[in-house]
Amino acid sequence: MKEGQRILVFGASSAICAALLKLYAAKAATFYLVGRDAQKLTAQADDLQVRGGTVTGTESYDFNQWDAHDSVVESAVESMGQIDIVIVAHGTLPNQSHCEVSPASVRACMEDNFTSAAIILQCCAAALSVQGSGTLVAISSVAGDRGRKSNYVYGAAKSGIDALLQGLHARFTGSAVEVVNIKPGMIKTPMTQEMKAGALWSTPEVIAPKILRAITTGGGVYYVPGYWRFIMFVIRSLPNAIVARLPI
Repeated sequence: MKEGQRILVFGASSAICAALLKLYAAKAATFYLVGRDAQKLTAQADDLQVRGGTVTGTESYDFNQWDAHDSVVESAVESMGQIDIVIVAHGTLPNQSHCEVSPASVRACMEDNFTSAAIILQCCAAALSVQGSGTLVAISSVAGDRGRKSNYVYGAAKSGIDALLQGLHARFTGSAVEVVNIKPGMIKTPMTQEMKAGALWSTPEVIAPKILRAITTGGGVYYVPGYWRFIMFVIRSLPNAIVARLPI
């Protein structure tokens, strides 16, 4: 990992991203932090600077204010001079049972997890295209690999992000812009606190070094922890009739 990289982060205070940024701060990275909660961003900025990083700016707003994304990216470029890495890590985890009876819940899930993220990714891709280099990183989910009854609305949103990232990867093939799709499995975070953790669960602190290594390696799809690649290969390979009967 290079020292002094300039990193624009959407969803900076999410548990996974917060653990990852601490590792970058130890390598004197410069950050532009974006999130929904101004107080959390201020506290995070102070912490990252104590750890050796530099924070040139923070912005807080609702990511469903889609018209605001372009100006945020422009502010980050102006503040840091250039962007080496963009990390898009925001999202929400809906209650599947609510989605089954509430169109509003479905819409909220899609806006939070697909539409806003897709627009942000496109805005950032445009900025990296102009400067001719950089790494575009999205924190997706294994949920997008297969529609399952326990979370198929959330999974549909993440599947959409996967398809978008595939297209972006193809778009930038042969250039100095790389696209990295990070697909965590079950992770203990505030977003999953109401779910019962099992043996396959991990923590942000455990997967953060693995994400950093994936970003450093470059473009591609990375499952974290790595055993989820095999698990999801098996789940994708199962016939629909079997998947429909499984409690997943």
